[in-house]
Amino acid sequence: MPEMTLLDAIREALFFEMASDKNVIAYGLDVGINGGVFRATDGLFNKFGPDRVIDMPLAENTLSGMAVGMAMRGLKPVVEFQFSGFIYAGIDQIINEAARMRNRTRGRLSCPIVYRAPYGGGIHAPEHHSESPEAVLAHVPGLRVVIPSTPARAYGLLLAAIRNPDPVVFLEPKRVYRAIKQNVENDGKALPLDKCFLLREGNDVTLISWGAMLTETLQAADELAKKNIYADVIDVATIKPLDIETIVRSVEKTGRCLIIQEAPKTCGFASEIIAQLNENAFYFLKTPIKRITGFDTIMPYYKLEKHYLPTTKEIVITAHNMMEYS
Repeated sequence: MPEMTLLDAIREALFFEMASDKNVIAYGLDVGINGGVFRATDGLFNKFGPDRVIDMPLAENTLSGMAVGMAMRGLKPVVEFQFSGFIYAGIDQIINEAARMRNRTRGRLSCPIVYRAPYGGGIHAPEHHSESPEAVLAHVPGLRVVIPSTPARAYGLLLAAIRNPDPVVFLEPKRVYRAIKQNVENDGKALPLDKCFLLREGNDVTLISWGAMLTETLQAADELAKKNIYADVIDVATIKPLDIETIVRSVEKTGRCLIIQEAPKTCGFASEIIAQLNENAFYFLKTPIKRITGFDTIMPYYKLEKHYLPTTKEIVITAHNMMEYS
């Protein structure tokens, strides 16, 4: 199996699906000749030509809306926003058209669209290039929100997203675009959407995260194991719809839960997980559920960025305190 970065895996998934299905169309700003701002679509233009790999103008509402018309006519558009913060400029068509089409037509029409975007901070970029908008998007009925954390999951989940009959927002954690390498078999096998992935097993505490923060979460699990504290580590992967059953099973076993998100604290997706755990696993808890998050501020510029992002040390200290508390 070839070794791939997360960025390589996304590119290979696009190559595979476009070769397998002539209805898959890729478009966005600079995705064609330049191969995308991070080179996620590098080589697609030469392979599939300008009719299927289309450079678009700087007009995000056109990007999101054109996909609706394409999807209703049988195509499968994969749309790249250069950064997740730019989704806000195209949100009208995503919320009011793509997400509602199945309901509006009582199932006669659907929108098999993937809206891709580099996501999150950690690369010393300005604020609109460092957003973590998953909770905003997860609140929209009719949208799936998927966030891979490793090359293998990026490959399998993107294939599943393209093959899904309804719109998917696919947020790619750019901090780990090239930071992680993994053997990935380019075999066209999709991974299941709407499922969490249990990465580590332990009996003491459940650590839950998604996207780039899984790096620090797994590091923290290693550090905790040195202190004889053993953690279940869960990668949520599909934010919406949430696989709460997997999370509940883990918390019933450990009795303790710590959720780590990069996004701001207030109304972040960690809050939704806490609410559902209180509804479904409250009597199994040995200590209050905790969360480690970004601050309720705009992502700061690079000199303060490292102070904004949750750290391995914070996770270790919080989990250790939860053991003491209980």
